Amino acid sequence: MNDYAGLQVVVTGGTGALGSAVVGEFVARGATCHVPVFHTQELDNFPHRQHARVVLYPGVDLEDERAVMSFYEKAGALWASIHVAGGFAMSPLLDTSLEQFRRMMDLNATSCFLCCREAVRRMRSRPPSEGRIVNVAARPVLVPSPGMVAYAAAKSAVAAMTLALAEELAEQGIWVNAVVPSIIDTPMNRAAMPGVDFDAWPKTQEVAATIAFLASPMNRATRGALVPVYGRS
Repeated sequence: MNDYAGLQVVVTGGTGALGSAVVGEFVARGATCHVPVFHTQELDNFPHRQHARVVLYPGVDLEDERAVMSFYEKAGALWASIHVAGGFAMSPLLDTSLEQFRRMMDLNATSCFLCCREAVRRMRSRPPSEGRIVNVAARPVLVPSPGMVAYAAAKSAVAAMTLALAEELAEQGIWVNAVVPSIIDTPMNRAAMPGVDFDAWPKTQEVAATIAFLASPMNRATRGALVPVYGRS
């Protein structure tokens, strides 16, 4: 399938477990992927480092407005922007500091806001003015979970931005959606939760395939969706 042939796509968090699967899915479908990288050591295990259609941008801090603006300007006219970058932490309410709360908001909501805004600028520069944005929320947005007040608040902000932008940008042909994963089957999550039924967790490739459909030119109708990707969990 070459539904992305010749199209330019940003994937933030593209060197992580889910991000790597997303980049792999998109390049397999013909896209050129632009991947910002904050910690260069993340490239050590990045399987697409040498791919001819993967462009890496070291030193990009997605919480820094100027850095995000500069990165998107370099990426050029975009078809899609996929926002995988974020962070996770959990603790009971009384053990959650204001600093931790703000950190979750910056890692997840602030980075998403800046990337959405700059992606739209670049999509408008591409004739015709249309495109796709896919954000990554999390199951605690829809299913309350104890000990996740800061994380759930930050990902809820991502979900709210998704819904608001879907309405604001609809007439411009820019569809905005979000996937809402449960715990994803990654080596880090397996190590953190030994003894759990890993087979029930959604796989990175499965989540990536859902993202690829939502961001595809073949998606002519779906916008403003918060799509659960729970597997059997």
